[in-house]
Amino acid sequence: MTRYGKLIGASLGPGDPELITRRSWAVLQSGARWLYPVKKAEESSYALSIVERGGLAVPADAEELVFPMTRDAEILLKAWANAAVRTVELLAEGRDLVFLVEGDASTFATFGHLARVVRELVPEVEVETIPGVSSFAAAAASAELSLAEEDETLAIIPAAYGVGVIDHLLDEFDTLVLLKVKPLMDDVIDLLERRGLLATSCFIEKVGSPDERIVRDVASLKGEKVNYLSLMLVQNPKRERGELRRGCRQRKDAQDASAHA
Repeated sequence: MTRYGKLIGASLGPGDPELITRRSWAVLQSGARWLYPVKKAEESSYALSIVERGGLAVPADAEELVFPMTRDAEILLKAWANAAVRTVELLAEGRDLVFLVEGDASTFATFGHLARVVRELVPEVEVETIPGVSSFAAAAASAELSLAEEDETLAIIPAAYGVGVIDHLLDEFDTLVLLKVKPLMDDVIDLLERRGLLATSCFIEKVGSPDERIVRDVASLKGEKVNYLSLMLVQNPKRERGELRRGCRQRKDAQDASAHA
């Protein structure tokens, strides 16, 4: 009977190696074999670069898994299948595998899909997900902004849903985090200008990396080609809020009603 190693998703944070958790740091030095994602074969890996900046040497047997940046379903399906099959082959050697994940492994990350497909192939494989600092949490900290306070609401969406969805959500949430904003940058800027929200928006690119950039005058970015690893924090301080119904308030109302019965 085959004894499979454990598949571990190690969150590394969005760029600053000092944001790597102690748990992920320990796993990276545990003797588990490293796997890391690339967009093309033999291309540099952003996740791997975070670890390298932290001072860890890349093991000689570390292996890349290719996850192409495309919306072609056939190409994606083949790539995912190849990555999962290779992962299962390595796990069958009985050695643990640690998959390097930029940001947080549970948030818009490659690891969740990989782990799911691996388990479909071999249900008995043990999977561990190590949480980490997300890009938007790090971005808010770097920009000295609060994502949400007290009873404020927060939504995190890929900007690819389009300006129509973004426009609607601005009325529903106090803060919007728009991830991967690059393809719709100009359209988003136009929307924020129409809504009068340019002054309460902030653009952050490659947060935590040596190339981090924070732009508060987001209108100045119109027409500029920004990095893929970028996001926008949009706050709508004028949003109308409905009445809150808190659990403790409901219990007190019920007690008052009983007292007068």
